[in-house]
Amino acid sequence: MVTVLDQRTMRHPEKAHRPDSARAPKKPDWIRVRAPGSPVYQETMDLVRSKSLVTVCEEAGCPNIGECWSKKHATFMIMGDTCTRACAFCNVRTGRPEALDAAEPQKVADAVATLGLEHVVVTSVDRDDLADGGANHMADTIRAIRATAPGATIEVLTPDFLRKPGALETVVHAKPDVFNHNLETVPSNYLRVRPGARYYHSIRLLDRVKMLNPEIFTKSGIMVGLGEQRNEVLQLMDDLRSADVDFLTIGQYLQPTRKHHPVIEYVTPKEFGAYKTIAFAKGFLMVASSPLTRSSYHAGDDFAKMRQARASKLSRVAEAD
Repeated sequence: MVTVLDQRTMRHPEKAHRPDSARAPKKPDWIRVRAPGSPVYQETMDLVRSKSLVTVCEEAGCPNIGECWSKKHATFMIMGDTCTRACAFCNVRTGRPEALDAAEPQKVADAVATLGLEHVVVTSVDRDDLADGGANHMADTIRAIRATAPGATIEVLTPDFLRKPGALETVVHAKPDVFNHNLETVPSNYLRVRPGARYYHSIRLLDRVKMLNPEIFTKSGIMVGLGEQRNEVLQLMDDLRSADVDFLTIGQYLQPTRKHHPVIEYVTPKEFGAYKTIAFAKGFLMVASSPLTRSSYHAGDDFAKMRQARASKLSRVAEAD
């Protein structure tokens, strides 16, 4: 018998014929979270549904969705729910995306205003099919939020805009408060984990943001438990600091399905604490490092701490002069 796979309805058609990886080790207690279900969680879900919005909280299967949505915190994922990349770690749907929704920037802005967000995180799928990688759409979203919810600070988590000349500049000129682009893992893992990306291109992207506008905070994040070595993580920290990146997040990789990259190990909370101490010593203004840390987890509170850390640093420099 021949099995015919319908790639239109499959979430990850490029992974369908891969053999299942070994079962992940049993999750330790520090990974477990409560199932969502509070009334405020339901309100947030209803708002997202009513405005036909996509969130990375759902698409990436974030373990913190119950906590965040119960606080009316949601990370909006623009430009559709289908990514043109096929990273081995990611649970976002892959395939051929649909056309952009011209009304989406205002829909996101209206949701930000309705939720009363003080700090909003906007991310997107990779759109290699677009000439600008979706940069203009993201800039339009930033401007719509500024106009509709002027009190909110804005954090964008962008693709790498690989081979998209001028795309980065378009987003930076819209002046988000935080420009985040995740490295995801150490360079030795890229061919297996993030084959469509280039590690040093991502480093240069973050460096370029600071060159274009030093006032914008820059941020990047990685997952651990993918087989990286400790010395590789420390070198990655140095690479980010060479690009003057302000904020580093480190979280545990969790395998979405057995077609995805396996979990090699569960890093202990003690090890996450050690990474945090070292990263602060290397000069990051803000570090979030724990098993459940994700790019947008506690983003608003962490932004306030980072802004205060910069102000304190500038004050010390002024006093020294």
